[in-house]
Amino acid sequence: MIYRLIPFIVFISVSLQLKGQKASKAEIFWALGHPIAALKVKKIKRKAELIYNRPEIKARFDSYGSGGKLDAFRHVFFMAAFAQKISINKLRKLGIAHEKGNYRQFLKHKTENGEVPDSLSSVMDLANNEVGFTIGKTNKTKTLEELRPIVIKEILSGKALILKRNKEGRFVDCNDRVIDPLAYKEKWFVPKCLVSSK
Repeated sequence: MIYRLIPFIVFISVSLQLKGQKASKAEIFWALGHPIAALKVKKIKRKAELIYNRPEIKARFDSYGSGGKLDAFRHVFFMAAFAQKISINKLRKLGIAHEKGNYRQFLKHKTENGEVPDSLSSVMDLANNEVGFTIGKTNKTKTLEELRPIVIKEILSGKALILKRNKEGRFVDCNDRVIDPLAYKEKWFVPKCLVSSK
C-alpha cells in the first residue's frame, strides 16, 4: 500500500523545493497532510518567484538574501500570495515546518541563502510570515502585481523584521558589537539583533 504513495511523495517533495533546495521531511509531512494546499503553494510559488527574481525588486532593497530586507520581502510576499488562497492555519504550519527544516540544515552545517540558519533567523522568518498572512488575508482579490507594492510599502515602513548589521554588512548585537562568526560556529543561538525593517 505504501509503495502507491511513493510517486505522490516524490511529486510533493519536488513541488515544495525552495530556491533549488529539497523540501525538508517536515515540509513533506505537511504536504502529505495538506495535499490540495501543497498543490496551490506550488502553483502560486511559481508565479511569485517571477516577481521576486526581478532585478528591480532586488535593487529596491539591500542585497541580503538572509537577514535583510530582501529576505523579509521574500517571506512577506510569498506568504501574502499564499494567504490569498490558502488558510492561514495551514500556512502557519508550513512556515513552522520550513523552519524545522532549517534547523536540520543547521545541524548538517548547510547554508540557506548563503548563511547557516540560526535561532533568531527563524524567529524573524516566522514573524515576517505573519505580516504576509495579514496582507494576503486583507487583499484577497489583488493580483500578485498589485500585492507587490503593498508588501514593499509595509517593509519600508518598518512592519517586518530584519537582522541588524553595521555599515560593512556584518551582523551586530543589540549593542552594535560585531558578531564574530567563528565564535558561534555550530551554535544555534547567536546574539544577533532583530530590528524593524524601516
